[in-house]
Amino acid sequence: MVRWLSFLFALLLTGACLAQDAPAAAPAASVDRNYRLGAGDEVDINVFGEKDLSLAARIGDNGRISYPFLGEMMVAGLTLDELEKRVRDALAGDYLVDPRVTVSVTAYRPFFVNGQVRSPGSYPFQPGMTVRKAISLAGGLTERASERKITLIPESQKADNKGRGVSMDDPVGPGDIITVEESFF
Repeated sequence: MVRWLSFLFALLLTGACLAQDAPAAAPAASVDRNYRLGAGDEVDINVFGEKDLSLAARIGDNGRISYPFLGEMMVAGLTLDELEKRVRDALAGDYLVDPRVTVSVTAYRPFFVNGQVRSPGSYPFQPGMTVRKAISLAGGLTERASERKITLIPESQKADNKGRGVSMDDPVGPGDIITVEESFF
C-alpha cells in the first residue's frame, strides 16, 4: 500500500512539473481569417521584436489607418491575412530583413437593432452573433413585436436599403442592420 501511494505521489509530482514547463495553450481562434475589415474595427498589428512598429489602431471612416514609417494605409476590405502580407511586404527590405507580422481584431464595428425591441441602438459585434442574441442585447422584443417579421440588411447591401427576412438563428455580421416589425395580431 505504501509503495502504491509513493508511486501515485511521484506521478502527481511529475505531472505538476511538466504542467509548469508546458507552454500555455493558445486561445481558440474565434475569428474567421476571411473576415473583411471595415471602418470602426480596431486592429492590433504586432511585428515580432519591434515595439515601435507594433500598434493598436481604429480603422477610420475613410477605411485607413496611420502606420509608423509607412504613413496612411487603406485597410478596409482586406482580410487579416491580406493586411499581414501588406505590412510584411512594406517593412521587408528597407526596414527589416524578415518581419514577422500578426494582425488581430480587438474590437469589431457595431451592428444595429431597431424597431420593436426594448432598447434600439448599436451594439458591439462578437463572433457567433445571431439574430436571437442581437435582440437579447437590445433588451428583447416588445409586446407588439412580430417574431416572423424580422429583416436584416447586410452591411455590404446598405445602399440597396432592402432587407431580407431572417429567423432568430440566422447569423449577424458587423455593420448589419436588424429591424423587428410590429405585429398587428
